[in-house]
Amino acid sequence: MRVVVLVKATIDSETELTPAPSAELLEAMGRYNEELVNAGIMLGGDGLKPSRFGKRIAFDGASRAVIDGPFAETRELVAGYWLWKVKDMDEAVEWVKRCPNPMPGPSEIEIRPIWEASDFGEAMTEAAAEVHERVRLKLEGNS
Repeated sequence: MRVVVLVKATIDSETELTPAPSAELLEAMGRYNEELVNAGIMLGGDGLKPSRFGKRIAFDGASRAVIDGPFAETRELVAGYWLWKVKDMDEAVEWVKRCPNPMPGPSEIEIRPIWEASDFGEAMTEAAAEVHERVRLKLEGNS
């Protein structure tokens, strides 16, 4: 199963009230990422800049509206992510528990399963499956 592991933003990560991460944290996170890669778990991941550098696109039918950051609800924002391949949610939880605290104070990490083609049942027609497979193969070719 694939999961996205989301490092939730904090007031500090959004306003950059704290200095850049310490050398100690950067080294610890680097070692943790190396463990994930060596275990065949980590497929990708990165930290994200504060939401003031971002944009949202709001959809309403055919209409599109661009909303500039920063975004108000810090607790709903993401400061970083990993893409992992794990055998089950329990394995993902165990790996997250080993993670260095990514923030200088209290923080949260959320784990979300990724939809797989098989999850869509009959809605995943042969034509839709072929398109998704072509995209997957192209993405793998870019790795």
